[in-house]
Amino acid sequence: MPDWFSFPQSFRTRRVIYCGTALGVLALGMLTPGCQALAQGHNPAPDPTSQTRAPAEPAVSAYPAPAAGDGLTTSGYNLSRWAEDWTKMRDAKNRRDFLDRLKFLPLNRSQNIYLTFSGEMRLRLNQTGNPNLRKGPRQRQDIMRLVGGADLHITRYFRAFGELAHGGISGPNIGTPAASMRNKLVLQQYFAEADAPLKAVNIGARYGRQEFTDGANLMTSQRDNNTLRFVLNGTRFWVRGRMIRGDFFDFRYTRLGRGGVRDDVVDRGIRFSGGTGGLVIPKDFLGKSKLYLDPFVWRLRNRRAVWGTGPAREDRMYYGVRLWGDVQRLTIDWVGNYQGGHYDGRTIAAWQFFLAQTYRLGKAPTSPRIGFHADYASGGGAFGKGTMRNALAPFGNNIYYSYQLFLTPTNLVALAPNITVSPLESLRLTIEHQFAWRATVLDAVYRANGTAFAGTQNTRARRVAQSTRAQAVFTWTPRLTFTGRYEHLQAGPALTRAGYTSSDFFAGWANYRF
Repeated sequence: MPDWFSFPQSFRTRRVIYCGTALGVLALGMLTPGCQALAQGHNPAPDPTSQTRAPAEPAVSAYPAPAAGDGLTTSGYNLSRWAEDWTKMRDAKNRRDFLDRLKFLPLNRSQNIYLTFSGEMRLRLNQTGNPNLRKGPRQRQDIMRLVGGADLHITRYFRAFGELAHGGISGPNIGTPAASMRNKLVLQQYFAEADAPLKAVNIGARYGRQEFTDGANLMTSQRDNNTLRFVLNGTRFWVRGRMIRGDFFDFRYTRLGRGGVRDDVVDRGIRFSGGTGGLVIPKDFLGKSKLYLDPFVWRLRNRRAVWGTGPAREDRMYYGVRLWGDVQRLTIDWVGNYQGGHYDGRTIAAWQFFLAQTYRLGKAPTSPRIGFHADYASGGGAFGKGTMRNALAPFGNNIYYSYQLFLTPTNLVALAPNITVSPLESLRLTIEHQFAWRATVLDAVYRANGTAFAGTQNTRARRVAQSTRAQAVFTWTPRLTFTGRYEHLQAGPALTRAGYTSSDFFAGWANYRF
């Protein structure tokens, strides 16, 4: 067996306590009756177009759950664990094993005060050829994520949520890992929430450290690719009716350390605030459809934004709209936004357009899908004077354009056809080929972390890269999934003329959660 498929002894030794506990839970879970669902054919691979959210305490007149801005739920599970609803476990006939018992632990006789526990373990291996697109020895990352959470519900009006996480990484040629990849222990989320479900609207507020995904995935994301997900600190307030909603927030970023919980602090240098609206478009607008229109106005303030040669203060405004949902077999997610403001006293004038669409070829949810995404993010001005035209996503999905994190929607034009098939109900395969260019040759090529590939600002080629990507997701049970990824990035002249080269990337992981 090739050495990149085995975890090194140092990785196992340093984490024996964590792995022992987590693997024990994993083994017990795999032996429980829940595994019988595979044989019964009730574990379809996650389908992003059919995911919904079940609110923990639905209002009498609730805004449609999938569009409420709290993430997506499949088979009861959500990336944001506080968005799950496990009240069905109140009834013993719905519980199959001891882990189901942990999903609803009543604390009073009327059972309207209760605890929900959650947990996750992810063991992952990444291998990258020519790291950072420079010729050199391959990089292997042996990665482990452990997460445990508790959600306390006090009637339908109050709740408190807390989540601890550990991130471990080792392997050859990994350099100094970011704190989002290696962290002994972090209080990943902790917040208090109050809800007032009225007859016509649901009003609520949440304060503390939390995940926030009320926006297009390319704009706001938990960044699940990282070992530790992206979280913010502050207040979120919402008003949701049956056909219209408003979501308002004021957050500061989190600066992670690598030690215990005390070194993961609020980053007061970066502030993200604004509001997102939502409108349910009538179902007969385009025949049989389920569409939503989400306008948004956001502000991102960064005291040390880096463009060109050094950091400076940036105040960036976002004025945009998102149209998304289903029109019969067609699924769309279209986003456009204009960005204004100032960077180091210079005017910002930037644009982003993201157009993703897929078409299901048959009536069954597992039918093949064909589609493409076409995206534009303006660029220019980082290494010069005058108007800054580089677009920026606040904290979007950082693997959308490259599993290796080599591209981001700044100074980028991308076109990518794709196809998704499900040869088995529990298996989903996606293949995509992407073409990427620079919006302007007068600025650099940018990585997912926002930094420029040094020297690319001096090349004058427009073509950045072509990449072929494949992903397979196998759902063994609703709790246990296996994922594999491959990407070949063929560097174009915008990169090669600055000394960069092509790269291959492999990844595989097992993810268990309860």
